[in-house]
Amino acid sequence: MKIFGAIAAVALMVAGTVHAAETVTITDVAGREVSVKVPAEKLILGEGRLIYGLATLDTDAPFKRVVGWRDDLKKADPQGYGIYAAKYPEIDSLPTFGGIKDGTFDVEQAISLKPDVIVMNLEAKGATDDASLDKKLAAVGIPLVYIDFRESPMKNTETSMRILGQLTGLETRAEEFIKFRADHIKRVTDRLAKANPKIPDVFIERAAGYSDECCMSFGNENFGKMVELAGGKNIAADIIPGTFGTINPEQVVASNPDQFVGTGGDWEAYAPGMGWVPVGPGADMKEAKRKLIGLTERPAFRDIKATKNNNIHIVWHQFYNSPYQFVVIEQMAKWFHPDLFADIEPESSFRELHERFLPIDYQPGYFISISDQN
Repeated sequence: MKIFGAIAAVALMVAGTVHAAETVTITDVAGREVSVKVPAEKLILGEGRLIYGLATLDTDAPFKRVVGWRDDLKKADPQGYGIYAAKYPEIDSLPTFGGIKDGTFDVEQAISLKPDVIVMNLEAKGATDDASLDKKLAAVGIPLVYIDFRESPMKNTETSMRILGQLTGLETRAEEFIKFRADHIKRVTDRLAKANPKIPDVFIERAAGYSDECCMSFGNENFGKMVELAGGKNIAADIIPGTFGTINPEQVVASNPDQFVGTGGDWEAYAPGMGWVPVGPGADMKEAKRKLIGLTERPAFRDIKATKNNNIHIVWHQFYNSPYQFVVIEQMAKWFHPDLFADIEPESSFRELHERFLPIDYQPGYFISISDQN
């Protein structure tokens, strides 16, 4: 019994050592070396949607480290916010922040919360540099770390998840998620490389119907890159030099794409009454179908091949700002090459992600095609 007790005591000491806080140097996606005490117990999320990544690691209690976050999740993804709030009602009382880019981020409030680290999306870096935010935070001992699921997600998602793993002390969990995501993407790209099918021209419209203007799209990253990984040719790749940009309706007509993919969501808080298609968890698919048909009635889309051949689709917009991109790559591959990917079930893939990594139950509603029977 004494020997067993001694072994148990040593085991407890080792376990304590493994989980004890230590200061490590993290290289963030901006290439900055940042000293952070890990595992961090108090995080501020510079964007609410960063919870999509954090929740895959802190599955048991995704908000246990979050002491403040930006107020965007409730507006950009009200269905998702509602699902999380139903299970974790304490998020309704979490301190919220405005955005760095619009000048409404309250630095004094952030400092008062005494976070171990502030995590921000890379796109905020220009504004934080202009405001000297990192220097102000460093002066009071608060590190700022950048991750990225939006600017160059196909390049930076794995690095970003590893950074979250370092910050939380859940590196093994992060690697499990990274492998799960990579295996799903590889299944698509390997099959395309072997089959070498004819590649359709694809127009991807960012936030389709969000306004009366046409047409926001993507260059060679984000959804633009996902289109290519799914076996399509992004018609805006040679027109838009960066990740995000706009092409005019005449360019859509001239390109005459074989496939149209728009991104959608419930944006009543941002653009009330507009033509966006409200897909997302638990979406009303009859209403989504009605509004999707409305998009095809715009002048630039009436006579393109995609409309004539019923190759008109909508996917959940927030795939563009989360680590879940493999799901939409599978779905687009299935739309672009239905025979080649007849056995692939993106809904099942997303459900498995929820079951293995997320604290909330899966609800369908993330995709719709004009040919779907509702």
